[in-house]
Amino acid sequence: MTIPPSSELAQSEAQVEAHSASLKKELGVRDLALTQILFIVGLTWIGVAGKLGPSHVIFWLLALVLFYLPSAVVVIYLNRLMPLEGGLYQWAKLGFNQTVGFLLAWNLWLYVIVFTSEIGLQCSTYLSYALGPSAAWMTTSAWFVALSSAVILSLMVVASTIGLSVGKWVHNTGGVFMLIIFGVLILLPVFGLFTGTLREYHPFRTSIPKFSLYNLNILGKLGFGALGGFEYIAILAGETRAPAKSVGRSVVIAAPIIALMFVLGTSTVVAYVPTKDIDLIAPLAQVLRAGFGPFGIAGPLVTIAILMTLSMRVAQASVSFTAVTRLPMVAGWDSMLPAWFSRLHSKYKTPVNSILLVGACSFTITVLSNVGVGQAEAFQLLFNASGIFYALTYVVMFAIPIFGLRGVSPRPPRWLQAASMSGLLMTVLYVVLSVFPIIKVESVLTFALKITLVIVAMNLVGIGILVSARRRAARGVAR
Repeated sequence: MTIPPSSELAQSEAQVEAHSASLKKELGVRDLALTQILFIVGLTWIGVAGKLGPSHVIFWLLALVLFYLPSAVVVIYLNRLMPLEGGLYQWAKLGFNQTVGFLLAWNLWLYVIVFTSEIGLQCSTYLSYALGPSAAWMTTSAWFVALSSAVILSLMVVASTIGLSVGKWVHNTGGVFMLIIFGVLILLPVFGLFTGTLREYHPFRTSIPKFSLYNLNILGKLGFGALGGFEYIAILAGETRAPAKSVGRSVVIAAPIIALMFVLGTSTVVAYVPTKDIDLIAPLAQVLRAGFGPFGIAGPLVTIAILMTLSMRVAQASVSFTAVTRLPMVAGWDSMLPAWFSRLHSKYKTPVNSILLVGACSFTITVLSNVGVGQAEAFQLLFNASGIFYALTYVVMFAIPIFGLRGVSPRPPRWLQAASMSGLLMTVLYVVLSVFPIIKVESVLTFALKITLVIVAMNLVGIGILVSARRRAARGVAR
């Protein structure tokens, strides 16, 4: 795979690399692998998959083959071809055009702003679980949620400004915590068999699932919902040592570990909790109580696990926050946003203005979502749409090897295009079933219309920003 040196794509790559030269190269393969484990693995998914009973193995295998492996090979291919700061934004811009790149970055930015804005509420929820019934007021206190958000977001702003010399240790610690928690979860049935508290354990026992809309919905969620995220760390390619090799190696290391964590973690849930009783909000705490309850140590272990989970959630938010602050910076390099967004801190060489903007927007969403019932309902709709914002970026990513990269010779191989098509169809499945829910709602069409309008309206805002930037650039040229 080569890019002709005289092509527009090659010239754009050279310009991005020139801008990236002033960024500090802090990340290595270990940092990337631990960050991917932290970012991709979500504890709730073992509960969702556990609802399927023994057939969860079939669903995980289908999700791995149809989405997970395709996403891994596409990310490795695109990153080797374009190992650039901005990651997926650069791939879309160079694979298609600036408009597609900007709208992709806009949708990813929207997703992360909403995702990060929930950190205060989640912090309050975890603390209330850890401290017991006396702390239940935390989750319903608007001022406490706002204060938690302000404190955590301020720490993220400071850490992101100092740079990945600090941030990578936050992410690495979160990744290690994730490995520890899943290690305990995976070994719990072995401990149960050894002590006689669990009569049998068959981690890979399975059954053939029925074909239904519900099962298709679960498959879509176990694909994109649970297994998406390999592309995210490539946003920081300009701050990675030897990014063309390091990102790919980290994917190869993390991919099998993450797959085993999900499959074996779900097997533990199925072994200890009846399918109909699985707690989709806190399956980890439920399983630990069931597994360690006979020994009288479930309470302390659950409290420790909850606090570790809170630490992981903050670290996950930090990964999202740190990476997305680079998107306004690289858009500024391309004159699609004012140069103000690309200004680097004189000492730490981080995009300090972009960091402050993301922090302020996340906190604003947090505050507005806690002001009155009407506003809360509106922002809940935005939270539901945020997953689709992220999924739309994957639609573009999988489309690049199939329809884009016109300046690349030879063309992406057929097997890669087939993998891309598989990932594309799985992502579209997720989007469609997210717009049209199969759960009982008052009006399916009204729900779908509201979600669609939110997505369209927010993208029209992005188009307006892009048009404004182009007019501003045209006036600058005219002068």
